[in-house]
Amino acid sequence: MTALTFPLTVDLKHVHLTDEQFYQLCINNPELTIERSAAGALIFMSPVGGESGNREADFIIDLGNWNRQTQLGKVFSSSTIFRLPNGASRSPDAAWVELSRWQRLTPEQRQKFPPLAPDFVMELRSPTDDLTMLQDKMQEYLDSGVRLGWLFNPQAQQVEIYRLGQAKEVRSLPTELSGEAILPGFTLSVEPFAD
Repeated sequence: MTALTFPLTVDLKHVHLTDEQFYQLCINNPELTIERSAAGALIFMSPVGGESGNREADFIIDLGNWNRQTQLGKVFSSSTIFRLPNGASRSPDAAWVELSRWQRLTPEQRQKFPPLAPDFVMELRSPTDDLTMLQDKMQEYLDSGVRLGWLFNPQAQQVEIYRLGQAKEVRSLPTELSGEAILPGFTLSVEPFAD
């Protein structure tokens, strides 16, 4: 018997789940972390370990504390799935949506998977994540309208900065990141990741 490797992509070929069917699949299987590609393939993600989960939580806390002070938007965890304009349904490790964009959504849209691309996303590469797949996901976010994204790569002690309409910037750790005009006043000091 062959062991499963994650992420596991299941191409449904001739079966196309509607947004509602995909929503129900996720809600009825809360133990699974599922994303959907623009082509409709289901992507099953593995849970993260303690180190990755702790780093992710620290980043969300920092983003949340900044947002609590500024009240400029809404912060979301990796449990939130966003329906992107290209038809994909993705869940970044952390996300932020500017308040007026969030308020334009109907109560039902806010309750289910929000049909918009966040303004800002963070992804943290875990030991089981394929770097190229994450880089493609970051490009998909930009193509969908995300204005700023950070991809943390502990294995290379780097962070990749994605900006709408600009080339990717790669920085070695330690570094200090700025939320720029998207997250005004937000900074994040990133130390090298422990082995």
